[in-house]
Amino acid sequence: MSRRRREESHANQDRWLITYADLITLLMIFFIVMYSMSQVDANKFRAIADSLSIALGGGTPAQIDLATSPMGPSLIDSGSPQQDTQVPGPDGQPEMDSSRDEGEGNGKNDLENLTIEGIKAKLDQFSIENRIQTKLISSIEERGLVVSIQDTLLFESGSAEITPSAKKILKKISTVLAASPNYIKVEGHTDNLPIHTTKFPSNWELSVLRATNVVQILVQDGGIDSRRLSATGYGEYRPVADNNTVEGRSANRRVDLVILRSKYDLVEPGRNLLN
Repeated sequence: MSRRRREESHANQDRWLITYADLITLLMIFFIVMYSMSQVDANKFRAIADSLSIALGGGTPAQIDLATSPMGPSLIDSGSPQQDTQVPGPDGQPEMDSSRDEGEGNGKNDLENLTIEGIKAKLDQFSIENRIQTKLISSIEERGLVVSIQDTLLFESGSAEITPSAKKILKKISTVLAASPNYIKVEGHTDNLPIHTTKFPSNWELSVLRATNVVQILVQDGGIDSRRLSATGYGEYRPVADNNTVEGRSANRRVDLVILRSKYDLVEPGRNLLN
């Protein structure tokens, strides 16, 4: 009898190993599940959630905000569904956020491309009719429509004062640009020949003042909302041609009007305050 009791006592003392082994197994399963949830694809996660919602509630699938869920960051990184959010555009009207699905985004981009092409066509026709097509050149770039105006069309040599004839040209350009709600950057450029005058210690000052004066005409005579405009001076440091030739320096002395694509609205300061 004493031997049996000793065996039963020994067996009872070893029972904690079974509980310990069960606990370790459960912990391992728990961490495996947590890891798999952190790596789950967002679309699959939403499909599972919708299926569970229908099965348990019998109604319409519940909408889950992945951005606020405990595992939000990992799900978003792996590709969360697009949100139907809206942000105000430069004219105060609601504008679709860039997080819209690709189909809708392509539709909007196509419409904007048509608008940009339409503006370009009008400006090209204007330059041809006035025989200034070598001095007023428009091109479509990734950032938007760039209207490049040679300095001789706007200013006297070494001056930032806009000539009377140039004011008429800028006013005509403004009537075309005013129809678009997009932001417009006015960029002044010079060649690399140094300038040392009382008013312009360097090409920086000349390029900035030229851009600023063009902005004033676009606002005062052209009627463009001043909140859509900005002026920048690049001096000689953003050339489009070789400054070692006369033709190259002539091409570099310019003022660029850049009609930005709406996707760049997101990086413009104060855009949400526009009415």
